[in-house]
Amino acid sequence: MEKKPTRIKTLLTPGEVAKRTGVAVSALHFYESKGLIRSQRNAGNQRRYKRDVLRYVAIIKIAQRLGIPLATIGESLGVVPEGHTLGQKDWKRLTTQWRQELDKRIHSMEALRDQLDGCIGCGCMSLRDCPLRNPGDKLGEEGTGARLLEEE
Repeated sequence: MEKKPTRIKTLLTPGEVAKRTGVAVSALHFYESKGLIRSQRNAGNQRRYKRDVLRYVAIIKIAQRLGIPLATIGESLGVVPEGHTLGQKDWKRLTTQWRQELDKRIHSMEALRDQLDGCIGCGCMSLRDCPLRNPGDKLGEEGTGARLLEEE
């Protein structure tokens, strides 16, 4: 008995993409609405995805696990020409950008952790003098009302 060669589908249904990537169909639709992935429509106006969407979804999920915001992912993927399959060079460019953002975030978190050690048990509860929430009363200089202080 001769085995027929397996034909690789060039277009995948949302259900097939969801099954292969472990991402809900609703998430695929959301990613598409944000411009992170693209689909085309068949004659029955149903979504169909090119096979390269599997790689795009994998990259999106990796970036999300790293805490990269969807907007940043979109900006990074936005420079990739339509129809281009992401390769090693593209991955290197993306990870270089994201590494810088992660390093900055890690530095900020370490600084916050180190400041927190000195604050545990302090009990000051003073928003005016708190070195974590309002160092040097920077917020007071901006007037009254709620503010979020982020150190660069």
